[in-house]
Amino acid sequence: MKILEKFKLKGLASLVFPILSILLGLFGAGIVIALMGVNPILAYKEMLSGSLGSFYGLSTTLLRFTPLAFAGLAVTLAFRAGVFNIGVEGQLYMGALFATWVGTSFAFLPAIIHMPLALLVGGLAGGFWGFIPGYFKVKYNLNVILVSIFLNFVAINLLGAAVSSVLKAPGQGITWSAKILDSAELPYFPGTTLHVGILLIFILGFLLHYIMKNTTIGYEIDAVGLNEDASQYGGINGKKVIMLAMFFSGFIASFSGSVEILGIQHRLTENFLIDYGYNAIPVALLGGLHPIGTLISAFLYGAIINGSSSMQITMGVPVSIVKIIMALAILGSIGMNGVRKIVSNR
Repeated sequence: MKILEKFKLKGLASLVFPILSILLGLFGAGIVIALMGVNPILAYKEMLSGSLGSFYGLSTTLLRFTPLAFAGLAVTLAFRAGVFNIGVEGQLYMGALFATWVGTSFAFLPAIIHMPLALLVGGLAGGFWGFIPGYFKVKYNLNVILVSIFLNFVAINLLGAAVSSVLKAPGQGITWSAKILDSAELPYFPGTTLHVGILLIFILGFLLHYIMKNTTIGYEIDAVGLNEDASQYGGINGKKVIMLAMFFSGFIASFSGSVEILGIQHRLTENFLIDYGYNAIPVALLGGLHPIGTLISAFLYGAIINGSSSMQITMGVPVSIVKIIMALAILGSIGMNGVRKIVSNR
């Protein structure tokens, strides 16, 4: 779709533009902070200190980065196929729900089977939830955005109902699931609070980059995303590509939820991750719909979110400034990409 072409980046631009865009967002938000009577340099110093200034801060930033990155890659894949997957929120909730079910059951399984099985079942649930709007789009030409948003509400309420009933921890007044069994928990790196899900996101990001750049299916996804009708004349089954892209987009999105539960929270609660699916959209757009760029923008976004808490406590700047930073960063990204294309066409 032409509107998404404004964000798509290749090569070195996919690495540089997310950083420059965030810097532009920080500059613009700095003006707002100054108008509040706060020194923006000191405010950003506190933000940087809180997010990257210590091992604890860096660890927390990485833990915030991980679900954002999974969700961002999910959005990137779907958008590259020309499909506005707004349902990542619901897909990650379904992933968490089914990963929790497996993770609190099957106590007889060894860890080498139990943990991957929980991730796989969660992935299939998220993939199915992504496949539904893709199927209805190609079969009945229904608006994929409306179907995705509807499924978000269904998934969120389905999870809430499950946590309040069949998955609820017995004998406790708190509405949460039973604790994930040790055999299903993600292992930690020694001496840290960081789990192997962080390693998984980098593997997945570089794998997706390879697929999109060097394989036939990657070419077909880009071709369909650019012009589905024209791709048909090239012998590409656009409907099949859209359904596959939406399934695997949901599959990837599921890891945002399942990794969070299996690696950090170890119990499923209502609203365990709020708006991460929606926040993944600006993450993917800032990353230029490029897997590596998406990882970079997710890390920067995670650092800003983490550091904004320190900035609020010490400087009195509300955390809502993060929204201003990201909005201005997206506008900056559009502007820089437009200038780049004008210069390259001369």
